[in-house]
Amino acid sequence: MKTAFDRLNIKPFLLNAMTEQGFKKPTDIQERVVPGILNGQDIIGQSQTGSGKTLAFLLPVLSKIDPERNEIQAVITAPTRELAQQIFDEYEKLVPYFPEDQQVRAKTVVGGTDRKRMADRLKNAPHLIIGTPGRIKDLVKNEGISIFSATTLIVDEADQMLDMGFIEDVDQVASRMANEIQMLVFSATIPEKLQPFLKKYMNNPRHVHVSPEHVTAKEIKHVLIPLKHRDKKKTLIEVAKAYNPYLCLIFVNTKRTADEVAEAMLAEGLNVERIHGDVPPRERKSIMKRVQKAEFQYVVATDLAARGIDIKGISHIINFELPTDLDYYIHRTGRTGRAGMSGIAATIYEPSDQLAIQKLQSRNIHFVQEELKNGEWVEAQVRVKKAAVPKGKSGVSLSKPKKVKPGYKKKIAEEKRKIEKRQNRNKR
Repeated sequence: MKTAFDRLNIKPFLLNAMTEQGFKKPTDIQERVVPGILNGQDIIGQSQTGSGKTLAFLLPVLSKIDPERNEIQAVITAPTRELAQQIFDEYEKLVPYFPEDQQVRAKTVVGGTDRKRMADRLKNAPHLIIGTPGRIKDLVKNEGISIFSATTLIVDEADQMLDMGFIEDVDQVASRMANEIQMLVFSATIPEKLQPFLKKYMNNPRHVHVSPEHVTAKEIKHVLIPLKHRDKKKTLIEVAKAYNPYLCLIFVNTKRTADEVAEAMLAEGLNVERIHGDVPPRERKSIMKRVQKAEFQYVVATDLAARGIDIKGISHIINFELPTDLDYYIHRTGRTGRAGMSGIAATIYEPSDQLAIQKLQSRNIHFVQEELKNGEWVEAQVRVKKAAVPKGKSGVSLSKPKKVKPGYKKKIAEEKRKIEKRQNRNKR
């Protein structure tokens, strides 16, 4: 029986895997990049978490690999070991569908593992390696693995690679691969600083941008919660308790704020954990396992630490702070409302956030304003200047401006004249 995946021209056993795993049709990013990847084209895929981008590169790459060639044919780089492991987990879900004569071997290459033991593991060369660029580079440099035969390089979360200073490692990995390589770059954003790297390796790449409104999510309600000069941590705790979520991801902008917010929530008896760059790798791995088992109700995270990590069952997102780069707002909120579920993305905002809110409105983010009154969520009567939004699109709910009382302007003018007279007398 034919399915919507047939038109992607991936191998029959992968089509079967999609059907058996309950996928009814390809996502927008899959539909638009898989044929180009199969045809050997360089691709820049711009989309957020939840768009199905991992399968968008895994399905065609696995289709292209020749199982009879006992050598590394493709390399997938990810900025964190957690993300590398997630990609490997997606590969493992497909393994049971590989026919006996078409087995594609993959191995992870990440930090935190003894180099010699890892090199021993890789003596029987896999067809595909998935890992962090620094560890792959080290193993290649020390002749633990050879990637001269690899003709496909996938760079996942490229903007995070840039932020974390890993692009140079990716560059060195690419330089040790085959002379002619197909490069596939996936990222939520494509910063200008990334362009020199892209131009160095990519040949007339096709740029596919899946906008947020096309990302698969049932419904995300974007809520603005006014701070009103109250203590921000206390307000967060009040909001968190009122939502009583299944799992809530709380975003902050710095590691220090993550620690402070988590400590404040712990002091209130909330079941919370934190994820940021200063948490040791082994502890992060343990935390992530416990998060996946839903042992915490709240997780406080920075953008870089949480980037690319797929945490299932997130019912709520709370922005303790709006990100400086508003593209991260899209990435943050895209973590809820997934797999056919609805979600809430709440932002605790201050007057200084007004411009950022306007910019988000102009991107078709439609907010409602709410606040807690006697434990109930009600529409907030807070004045926020309206941003320029497309016709027919509603923005932030606004309270009506107050009417000016009769004679008010005249009174102001009289007061102004008195002040001017006083100033003139003082000058004499």
